[in-house]
This record gives sequence, structure tokens and C-alpha cells, in this order.
Amino acid sequence: MDRRIASCSARGARLVAGALLGAAAARAAYTALTRRPPGLNGLPGEEVWGRTNHRGEPVTLLEGPAFVAGAAAGGLLTPGLGGRTRAAVLLAGAGSGILGGYDDLAGSASSRGFKGHLGALARGEVTSGAVKILGIGATGLAAAALAGSPAPSRTGRAFDTLVNGAIVAGGANLMNLFDLRPGRAIKVGVITGTPLALTASASAIVAAPLGAATALLGEDLAERAMLGDTGSNALGALLGLAATRLGRGPRLAVLAGLAGLNAASEVVSFTKVIARTPALNRLDMLGRRPAPAKSAGSAEGTVSGGVVSEPAKGSPGADGLFVPRQAGSSSNGVAADPA
Repeated sequence: MDRRIASCSARGARLVAGALLGAAAARAAYTALTRRPPGLNGLPGEEVWGRTNHRGEPVTLLEGPAFVAGAAAGGLLTPGLGGRTRAAVLLAGAGSGILGGYDDLAGSASSRGFKGHLGALARGEVTSGAVKILGIGATGLAAAALAGSPAPSRTGRAFDTLVNGAIVAGGANLMNLFDLRPGRAIKVGVITGTPLALTASASAIVAAPLGAATALLGEDLAERAMLGDTGSNALGALLGLAATRLGRGPRLAVLAGLAGLNAASEVVSFTKVIARTPALNRLDMLGRRPAPAKSAGSAEGTVSGGVVSEPAKGSPGADGLFVPRQAGSSSNGVAADPA
């Protein structure tokens, strides 16, 4: 009994330490990045990372890089992680974040979702979303291979690597689908990450990402910043990697859930489901500014004066963040595969 209490206490201390490290690093990175936003290809940083939301107010995508930096720094310093697991954390978080950043800055809204991007690829058109999908898939497999498997046979280890890689990649994509309203992706991350934080096998992996995300939640809810693909892909990948430390049965259940939700996003709007479900809607609106009144006569899915009205399925909505194409930039800044 004493040994069990001591083990729980040590795990709790590691969790708190990792969360505090991730939070401190994310806040420091956000402060530094927003003070002097990095430019790109001769464009000033404010134009590269700045976007306009549904209220016509400026927001920044630098919350995403700040999250990745915080989660990476916390992952390096969090006690209780083995060398291979620490390397897998860095690969999953930074790799998914870099690929998401590429889509944030070079992406186009011409194709959406798995069907849209892979359909374009079949026609010979390589979209930024297709690059991200394939890249995150490869990153997930590499991170899973690095983290390893306790299976005794080569076949079992290969099976675990495939399952775990799919969980990392599926988590990265699914979290991106929730980054359409202020604070939503971080709330989903905290809700799904908290049970993982209570397990002995996953708590050290999930500590820094949860701390970093929570530290940036205020910026997101206040609509000063958003995770973008950079942050949401990294958050989902890291939570997925933490889930790969569970037993095989729970992992297969997680994979089935991720596959089902990702598939459902092709035909169902998560935003509309949340809006129609009172409990989910209350949670979604918690801490957010009230939604602006819709302008009279605005057509569904149209843009007027840089503000988007309620769109059709698959596009950002009236109470979410719309990121129009910026002058001199190829980016639309919207999550590549929204639901």
C-alpha cells in the first residue's frame, strides 16, 4: 500500500511538473512570437500570421507555434520519460506542427477533407492538405516505431506500430476539425487528455501538451489568437501518442473512435451537431464572447465586408474564426479539413 501511494505521488509530481513546464514555455514563446512576429519571403510577420475573424477583428495564428514550442520544451524536460519516448514526443508534436504550419501558410480552400485532398491527388494535383495528410501519416508511424511496443513477437510489434501510427495521425486530423470556434479545440484536448493524465503509462507524455494548451486558452477564448493547423495538429498528435501507451484493447477502441469521427466529418458538421445539443453547446460557449448578431439579409455561406455569415457544411461559421486570404499571401488560414 505504501509503495502504491508513493508511486501515485511520484506520478502526480511528474504530471504537475510537466504541465507547469509546458505552460511556462508556451507563454514565453507566445510573448516572444507576438512581440516580433517572424516574417516570410519578404512579407512582414504581422501579414504572414495575422488574420481577420468573423467580427472583423485581427487574430494571430502564432498561438499554434507557441503551443508547439511549449509542448516540445516541456516534453524535453518532463521527468519520467525514457529516451525513445521523449524522441517520439518531439517527433509527433514538432512534425505534425510543422506540417500544419505549412498548410496554414501555403494552404488553399480549393479542396477540403480526406475526400477532397485525395481526390485532387488522384487527378494529379498535389494540394497542401494532401502533403499534410501523407506527412502526418508518415510522422505518426515514425513516432510509433520510436516509442516501441511491449509485444513479444515481431508480428505483434509491427501490428502495434501500425495501430499506434494510425492513432497519432487520426488524433492530429481530428483535433484540427475542432479548431473552428474560439477555445473549442483546447477544450476537447483537455477533456480527452485528462483521463490519459490519470494513467501511469500516459501521464508523462500528456502533461506538457495539456499545460501548454491550458496556458493559451485565454488568448483563444478572447479571440486574440487561434491554434490553426500548426497547434491543433500537434495537440491531437501528442494526445494520440499518449493514447498509444494504453493496452491493446483500449487502443483499438480509441482507433475505432478516431476512424469513425474522422469519417463522419466528411458528411456531418460537428458544429451543427454541437449547436443542436444543449449540453455540448453550453460547454462550447463557456468562456467565449457572445456571438455577434447576424446581419439582416445575409446569405448562407457568403462573405460580406470580410465577415462570414453562417456557411454551408464544411466551412467556418458565423460564431467561429474565418480567415480570409491575405493580400500578397497564398494562405487562407482556415483549418484544412473543417467540420
